[in-house]
Amino acid sequence: MEFGLSREQRMLQDAVARYLAEQSPLRHVRDIAAAAKPYSPDVAAGLADLGVPGVIIPAEFGGMGLGLLEAALVAETLGFSVAPAHFAGAHVMAPLAILLGGSDSQQQAWLPQLATGAARAAVAVSQAVEVRDGVGVVARDGWLDGTALFVLDAADADLFVVADTTGALHLVAADAPGLTQIPLTTIDKTRSVGELRMTGVKADPLPGGGGRTTRRIIDAGRIMLAADILGAGTAMIEQAVAYASTRVQFGRPIGSFQAVKHMCAEMAAALEPCRSLVWYAAHAFDHAPDESTLMACHAKSHLSEVGRFVARTSTEVHGGMGFTDLAGLHYWFKRIGLDRQLLGGPELVRNEAARVQGWIAA
Repeated sequence: MEFGLSREQRMLQDAVARYLAEQSPLRHVRDIAAAAKPYSPDVAAGLADLGVPGVIIPAEFGGMGLGLLEAALVAETLGFSVAPAHFAGAHVMAPLAILLGGSDSQQQAWLPQLATGAARAAVAVSQAVEVRDGVGVVARDGWLDGTALFVLDAADADLFVVADTTGALHLVAADAPGLTQIPLTTIDKTRSVGELRMTGVKADPLPGGGGRTTRRIIDAGRIMLAADILGAGTAMIEQAVAYASTRVQFGRPIGSFQAVKHMCAEMAAALEPCRSLVWYAAHAFDHAPDESTLMACHAKSHLSEVGRFVARTSTEVHGGMGFTDLAGLHYWFKRIGLDRQLLGGPELVRNEAARVQGWIAA
């Protein structure tokens, strides 16, 4: 049995990594953050040329027709480069919702455009993850009213996939009358998160967009966020090791000090086993669907905790430099922080895992 990546999977990840290293270095991330842009159109265009928007969309609709494991490898690479680009919502959750729950006409209308990047989609499903007072979307006879928070990849979206209070999914055009879009400011300047306010908004329900489809796209989104944390954490460890190898105190590189060695070793020991967890969660989504929700919960909750440990420890290895913009660690630190909370924080997700296993009542 093969437990590693295939040659084609490594080639996909390497191609995305090379592109981001050349076209989205840290200075470009800084420029995007300084301009208060929610994402980089140039990076998005380059990723579209590589076929990234269509990674999970079948070839019949113009996509690559790959699985969630390949999507997770892309997400890991985006996290490593802290790329200011849409992915989890726009290129995984939204296409999946239409693939799993859409009619033939909805699939024909949207999937080819999403596969090429000609159209952009965002996902509003936070109500299906955690109920908040005064927030929620109510559907009545094809019309939507209410508020949706924490819309993933909201900036410049042409289409929104919206979950109502029953968990059913609807397609909403960005220019629909009665729809107001509000950007939400978060700690992470490399991500676009928004709020939707709807008053009598015409929606196109997904015929198969019931609770199971919503559950599936949330599982997929959590796996993508876990993979993003994995990539970001890997980058922070590499930066900590590189800094410890060159920073000299008392005539010696600080990496020669036992305490610093232990900090770097503890980060690596905590993060490296997470790689197989994320890979298996992505594999299970396609090949062991009965395990998918539990594995997605495990991956999201565990990576959220390990990611926070790595982010803190890497910053500590850098000492005072770790808090400066010159080092730039804060971009990865904040990205991990937002990943931790999107689609449910670790406490909520672990509670959900307990329900799935029957340890507590539903």
